[in-house]
Amino acid sequence: MAAEEVLQTVDHYKTEIERLTKELTETTHEKIQAAEYGLVVLEEKLTLKQQYDELEAEYDSLKQELEQLKEIVHYLFICFIYSFKNLY
Repeated sequence: MAAEEVLQTVDHYKTEIERLTKELTETTHEKIQAAEYGLVVLEEKLTLKQQYDELEAEYDSLKQELEQLKEIVHYLFICFIYSFKNLY
């Protein structure tokens, strides 16, 4: 009976090793997938940051252009008013 118990114990350990190996493989695969997803997220974040920086630069440029146009319109309006007053 001792030999039979040893064989059962060995079989039990083999089954446990197989289960743990399978679990380790699955866990490792999940961690690799999570790391790959993390890289995708980081790349997307970098792309969005670059787009944001470009849009912010464009916004600043357009804001400056708007201010210049406002000054021109103001100047033209003053010229128009002055010309109009000189007509009468």
